[in-house]
Amino acid sequence: MNMSNLQFAFRWLHVIAGITWIGHLYFFNFVNVPLQGALDDAAKKAVNPQLQPRALWWFRWGAMVTFLSGLVLYAMIYMWDPVLGFGMTGLRSPSHWILMGMLFGAIMWFNVWFIIWPTNRKILLGQVPPDQLAAARAKAKLFSRTNTYLSGPMLFGMLGASHFGTHGLKGVLAVMIIGFGGMWVAIFHSDRVGKTV
Repeated sequence: MNMSNLQFAFRWLHVIAGITWIGHLYFFNFVNVPLQGALDDAAKKAVNPQLQPRALWWFRWGAMVTFLSGLVLYAMIYMWDPVLGFGMTGLRSPSHWILMGMLFGAIMWFNVWFIIWPTNRKILLGQVPPDQLAAARAKAKLFSRTNTYLSGPMLFGMLGASHFGTHGLKGVLAVMIIGFGGMWVAIFHSDRVGKTV
């Protein structure tokens, strides 16, 4: 298999895993948060053990595969030379859009694996004392919402390299504002939509 085919395979893996990850992120923030707000503790104890473990599994492993396949793609695209092999060849410099997307994606991956999932796991296993349950839920929600906001400009960064060219700091700031704004609108309206079939 040549490098072009390998890049295609890892790009496909990166995209399908990213859809799985971000799709679950949006499910949690746009659908599940309003649902959880409407459930009392008894209903949460009945619903969440059936729903959350499976959703969190796809969520965290989607994040991991996206993160790792992205690192492999970065190495293939920016650190590979057909003659010299792997190394910092300097033949192709990454755009600031890709670097911005990678930075936000890495922060989001970290939040999933080291804050959101462990906190939810403790809640589902009943390892959080009742007096700390509200704080634990708020912590998981805060970092999940943070990831939702970061996903807007992160996706601009991932897609922008081949579309936007170099626009400097003003372009990056504009993309961040548009990305954060789009996510704010979606979050703001998430509990107001979809109440009827």
